[in-house]
Amino acid sequence: MRIARLSIAVCAVLMCGSATAPRAQMAHSTTAVKPTPLILEKNEGERRVVRGWPGHPDPGETFILKVDPKNSGSLHLVLLTADIKPGGAIDAHRHPGSDEILYLVNGTARVHLGDAVRVVYSGATVFIPANTWISVDNIGSEVMSTVAIFSTPGFEEFMRDTSAREGEKNVPLTEAENAAIEKMHSHDGIYKVP
Repeated sequence: MRIARLSIAVCAVLMCGSATAPRAQMAHSTTAVKPTPLILEKNEGERRVVRGWPGHPDPGETFILKVDPKNSGSLHLVLLTADIKPGGAIDAHRHPGSDEILYLVNGTARVHLGDAVRVVYSGATVFIPANTWISVDNIGSEVMSTVAIFSTPGFEEFMRDTSAREGEKNVPLTEAENAAIEKMHSHDGIYKVP
Protein backbone atom coordinates (compact mmCIF):
# COMPACT_ATOMS: atom_id res chain seq x y z
CA MET A 1 0.00 0.00 0.00
CA ARG A 2 1.17 3.48 -0.72
CA ILE A 3 -0.23 5.28 2.26
CA ALA A 4 2.99 6.67 3.13
CA ARG A 5 3.41 7.72 -0.41
CA LEU A 6 1.28 7.98 2.84
CA SER A 7 3.11 5.36 5.38
CA ILE A 8 0.25 5.66 6.07
CA ALA A 9 4.03 5.62 5.78
CA VAL A 10 -0.04 4.85 7.68
CA CYS A 11 0.80 4.18 8.07
CA ALA A 12 -1.51 4.77 7.86
CA VAL A 13 0.51 4.14 10.46
CA LEU A 14 3.62 5.88 10.48
CA MET A 15 7.10 11.13 10.64
CA CYS A 16 13.76 17.10 12.20
CA GLY A 17 16.16 18.42 10.15
CA SER A 18 17.27 22.00 10.51
CA ALA A 19 18.19 22.40 6.83
CA THR A 20 14.59 22.27 5.62
CA ALA A 21 12.76 23.68 8.63
CA PRO A 22 13.07 27.38 7.71
CA ARG A 23 11.89 26.68 4.13
CA ALA A 24 9.00 24.59 5.39
CA GLN A 25 7.97 27.23 7.91
CA MET A 26 8.11 29.98 5.31
CA ALA A 27 6.14 27.94 2.81
CA HIS A 28 3.45 27.12 5.34
CA SER A 29 3.31 30.52 7.05
CA THR A 30 1.62 32.09 4.02
CA THR A 31 -1.15 29.47 3.89
CA ALA A 32 -1.48 28.54 7.55
CA VAL A 33 -4.36 29.67 9.65
CA LYS A 34 -3.86 31.03 13.14
CA PRO A 35 -3.04 28.12 15.51
CA THR A 36 -6.35 26.85 16.82
CA PRO A 37 -6.94 24.44 19.71
CA LEU A 38 -8.75 21.32 18.49
CA ILE A 39 -10.62 18.41 19.99
CA LEU A 40 -11.29 15.72 17.39
CA GLU A 41 -13.03 12.38 17.74
CA LYS A 42 -11.57 9.26 16.13
CA ASN A 43 -13.20 9.76 12.71
CA GLU A 44 -13.02 13.57 12.61
CA GLY A 45 -10.55 15.56 10.54
CA GLU A 46 -9.72 15.86 6.84
CA ARG A 47 -10.67 12.40 5.53
CA ARG A 48 -8.79 11.36 2.38
CA VAL A 49 -8.35 8.27 0.23
CA VAL A 50 -5.04 7.43 -1.44
CA ARG A 51 -5.33 7.56 -5.23
CA GLY A 52 -4.25 4.62 -7.31
CA TRP A 53 -0.80 4.95 -8.90
CA PRO A 54 1.05 3.27 -11.77
CA GLY A 55 0.90 -0.48 -11.29
CA HIS A 56 -1.74 -0.13 -8.53
CA PRO A 57 -4.83 1.46 -10.11
CA ASP A 58 -7.27 0.80 -7.25
CA PRO A 59 -7.76 3.43 -4.54
CA GLY A 60 -5.67 2.87 -1.44
CA GLU A 61 -6.37 3.29 2.23
CA THR A 62 -8.32 6.02 3.93
CA PHE A 63 -6.37 8.33 6.23
CA ILE A 64 -7.29 11.38 8.29
CA LEU A 65 -5.18 14.53 8.50
CA LYS A 66 -5.92 15.87 11.95
CA VAL A 67 -3.26 18.46 12.87
CA ASP A 68 -1.19 20.39 10.32
CA PRO A 69 -0.75 23.98 9.09
CA LYS A 70 -4.03 23.96 7.14
CA ASN A 71 -6.27 22.18 9.65
CA SER A 72 -5.05 23.66 12.91
CA GLY A 73 -2.46 26.29 12.02
CA SER A 74 0.33 24.20 13.59
CA LEU A 75 3.72 25.31 12.29
CA HIS A 76 5.60 22.52 14.09
CA LEU A 77 3.62 19.28 14.05
CA VAL A 78 1.62 17.03 11.77
CA LEU A 79 -0.61 14.23 13.03
CA LEU A 80 -2.49 11.77 10.87
CA THR A 81 -4.24 8.48 11.44
CA ALA A 82 -4.64 5.59 9.03
CA ASP A 83 -6.19 2.15 8.92
CA ILE A 84 -4.41 -0.53 6.88
CA LYS A 85 -6.18 -3.69 5.80
CA PRO A 86 -4.72 -7.15 6.41
CA GLY A 87 -1.95 -7.70 3.86
CA GLY A 88 -1.60 -3.94 3.32
CA ALA A 89 1.59 -2.00 3.87
CA ILE A 90 3.31 1.32 4.17
CA ASP A 91 5.89 1.21 1.40
CA ALA A 92 9.61 1.69 2.14
CA HIS A 93 10.34 5.40 2.41
CA ARG A 94 12.26 8.01 4.39
CA HIS A 95 11.68 11.62 5.42
CA PRO A 96 14.85 13.71 4.86
CA GLY A 97 13.79 16.63 7.07
CA SER A 98 11.42 15.25 9.68
CA ASP A 99 11.41 12.80 12.54
CA GLU A 100 8.33 10.60 12.78
CA ILE A 101 6.66 8.68 15.57
CA LEU A 102 4.39 5.84 14.53
CA TYR A 103 2.03 4.46 17.16
CA LEU A 104 0.26 1.17 16.52
CA VAL A 105 -3.22 1.55 18.03
CA ASN A 106 -4.17 -2.02 17.19
CA GLY A 107 -3.03 -4.86 14.99
CA THR A 108 0.17 -6.76 14.25
CA ALA A 109 2.90 -5.37 12.02
CA ARG A 110 6.30 -6.30 10.66
CA VAL A 111 8.39 -3.13 10.85
CA HIS A 112 11.57 -2.62 8.82
CA LEU A 113 13.40 0.31 10.45
CA GLY A 114 16.88 1.03 9.12
CA ASP A 115 18.63 -2.36 9.30
CA ALA A 116 16.29 -3.79 11.97
CA VAL A 117 13.21 -5.95 11.41
CA ARG A 118 10.75 -6.64 14.20
CA VAL A 119 7.18 -7.82 14.67
CA VAL A 120 5.18 -5.43 16.89
CA TYR A 121 1.70 -5.46 18.39
CA SER A 122 -1.02 -3.08 19.62
CA GLY A 123 0.47 -0.31 21.72
CA ALA A 124 3.89 -0.35 20.01
CA THR A 125 5.73 2.92 19.39
CA VAL A 126 8.22 3.29 16.53
CA PHE A 127 10.56 6.32 16.50
CA ILE A 128 11.88 7.06 13.02
CA PRO A 129 14.71 9.63 12.98
CA ALA A 130 14.90 11.87 9.91
CA ASN A 131 16.37 10.14 6.85
CA THR A 132 15.82 6.59 8.22
CA TRP A 133 14.21 4.00 5.95
CA ILE A 134 10.90 2.60 7.25
CA SER A 135 8.31 0.19 5.93
CA VAL A 136 5.42 -1.48 7.73
CA ASP A 137 3.42 -4.55 6.73
CA ASN A 138 0.11 -5.54 8.31
CA ILE A 139 0.75 -9.23 8.97
CA GLY A 140 -2.29 -9.71 11.18
CA SER A 141 -5.85 -10.76 10.39
CA GLU A 142 -7.43 -7.45 11.46
CA VAL A 143 -7.26 -3.87 10.29
CA MET A 144 -4.13 -2.19 11.65
CA SER A 145 -4.84 1.30 13.02
CA THR A 146 -1.95 3.75 13.26
CA VAL A 147 -1.17 7.28 14.38
CA ALA A 148 1.75 9.10 12.74
CA ILE A 149 3.26 12.28 14.18
CA PHE A 150 5.80 14.32 12.19
CA SER A 151 8.13 16.88 13.75
CA THR A 152 8.04 19.19 10.73
CA PRO A 153 5.23 19.97 8.27
CA GLY A 154 5.68 19.01 4.63
CA PHE A 155 4.79 15.34 4.16
CA GLU A 156 1.08 16.08 4.64
CA GLU A 157 1.14 18.05 1.36
CA PHE A 158 2.54 14.99 -0.43
CA MET A 159 -0.31 13.03 1.10
CA ARG A 160 -2.85 15.58 -0.15
CA ASP A 161 -1.36 15.57 -3.64
CA THR A 162 -1.55 11.74 -3.87
CA SER A 163 -5.09 11.43 -2.51
CA ALA A 164 -8.65 12.63 -2.93
CA ARG A 165 -11.08 13.83 -0.31
CA GLU A 166 -13.33 11.02 0.81
CA GLY A 167 -16.43 11.01 -1.39
CA GLU A 168 -14.74 12.79 -4.33
CA LYS A 169 -13.94 11.06 -7.60
CA ASN A 170 -10.74 9.05 -7.13
CA VAL A 171 -8.75 8.97 -10.39
CA PRO A 172 -5.48 6.97 -10.47
CA LEU A 173 -2.29 8.98 -10.92
CA THR A 174 -0.60 8.76 -14.29
CA GLU A 175 3.13 7.96 -14.43
CA ALA A 176 3.82 11.62 -15.30
CA GLU A 177 1.71 12.93 -12.39
CA ASN A 178 3.30 10.48 -9.99
CA ALA A 179 6.84 11.45 -11.09
CA ALA A 180 6.05 15.18 -10.84
CA ILE A 181 4.57 14.83 -7.34
CA GLU A 182 7.51 12.73 -6.09
CA LYS A 183 9.99 15.29 -7.50
CA MET A 184 8.09 18.24 -6.00
CA HIS A 185 8.02 16.57 -2.56
CA SER A 186 11.48 14.92 -2.58
CA HIS A 187 12.46 16.99 0.49
CA ASP A 188 9.44 15.57 2.38
CA GLY A 189 9.51 11.88 1.48
CA ILE A 190 11.53 9.54 -0.71
CA TYR A 191 10.32 6.07 -1.70
CA LYS A 192 12.42 3.06 -2.60
CA VAL A 193 11.80 1.87 -6.11
CA PRO A 194 10.56 -1.74 -5.97
